[in-house]
Amino acid sequence: MTQHLNPRSPWVISTHDLGKRPGTMRELAVTLPAPADLGVNMIGVPKGAEVELDLRLEAVMEGVLVSGTAQTPLSGECVRCLDPVTSEIEVDLQELFFYSDEDASEEDSLLDGELLDLEPTFRDAVVLALPLSPVCREDCRGLCVECGVKLAEAGDDHRHEKIDARWASLQGLVTENDNDQEK
Repeated sequence: MTQHLNPRSPWVISTHDLGKRPGTMRELAVTLPAPADLGVNMIGVPKGAEVELDLRLEAVMEGVLVSGTAQTPLSGECVRCLDPVTSEIEVDLQELFFYSDEDASEEDSLLDGELLDLEPTFRDAVVLALPLSPVCREDCRGLCVECGVKLAEAGDDHRHEKIDARWASLQGLVTENDNDQEK
């Protein structure tokens, strides 16, 4: 089944000037808005953020080879302390868009006439490159598991008295016995 691409979509690129002449090449530097829902649990690309693409489109026998880089900002939360995390990521892109489905397998990308959709290629590259456990700093100490305070702000003397659950019910008896002996 052939997909029909919207030529007005920002991620859809025309290859008209390449024709179907192997060896024809065009370089393209463009800034596009990031698509929605691009990320993993703790970090991702904000919707509409600027994605800087530096691409090379080359006509080959089977189709159009797109290669280059994409650079975009990231936004999320530190997995240790839940503070906001912002950074940038640069990913390499390379995809062969086939002229016809006769040359391609089910997983391969196809041209829709002279149009190609770069969004799935960009999406795959970014999601695979995202950090699964982003941190605000490498030495982030996280949150206290007992009270939830940030350990960096709590200080080195932050402690909680730990009572073994098996002896917890006896804790009250010690206090009562101490009171009896004082009388």
